Amino acid sequence: MKKLLIVALVLLAGVASVEAKSKKTKSQADGEAPVIAVSQVSLANETDSALYALGINLATNLSVQLNQVFGENTSKEKFLAAFSEVLGDKQVVTQMTPEAANEFLNNYMRKLQEAETAKYIEAEKQFLDENRKREGVVETATGLQYQVIRMGDGPKPTAADRVSVHYEGTLLDGTKFDSSYDRGEPLTIPLANVIPGWTEGVQLMPVGSKFVFYIPYALGYGPQGAGGAIPPYSTLIFEVELLSIE
Repeated sequence: MKKLLIVALVLLAGVASVEAKSKKTKSQADGEAPVIAVSQVSLANETDSALYALGINLATNLSVQLNQVFGENTSKEKFLAAFSEVLGDKQVVTQMTPEAANEFLNNYMRKLQEAETAKYIEAEKQFLDENRKREGVVETATGLQYQVIRMGDGPKPTAADRVSVHYEGTLLDGTKFDSSYDRGEPLTIPLANVIPGWTEGVQLMPVGSKFVFYIPYALGYGPQGAGGAIPPYSTLIFEVELLSIE
């Protein structure tokens, strides 16, 4: 039982330390000094200290992850109860076997992911539905949308060509994720080696043109996104200036 209490105290301390950063206690809101409980855990040797440090580390990381998945204001009582049941001295018949818990979590996380995916897809649909109504916006058979800023009078490239372009890419919320203008030099690249929205769109441009492309995720980086810069299911907005065909 003593170990059970120690584990609970350690976990509670970790949870409290992380949550304290994101919200004030009632006493703080009233201008009073906060009441802070001091751990009574005895650290008699290095092993005790190592176990305590491990508990602090795990609890802090777990608390952050729990907040990300379930929200900061979600009670962690059930989580702590299960943790205590598994790590406690006495044998406790838990309400789920490890196998059942793993299966439940997999299904639960899958449902959360599906809900998140649906949110991204709906946001894209709403944007593209409204965008296609704007004056000057053209939509192709694939769903690519574009707007002519400046029409050049040079030749148009084919998918087999290398082109030199200046461009700037942003997400729907306006976040800029890439820009050749910022780097101070154009990009030269085979049209066959870029995302489908670029391969299709740049072929519509005579040299000297400047277009804005609105690229659905299916013609961009798809469900996986691209690293940390482009989230999954992202609609991309590219301003592209075709300088030359190499």
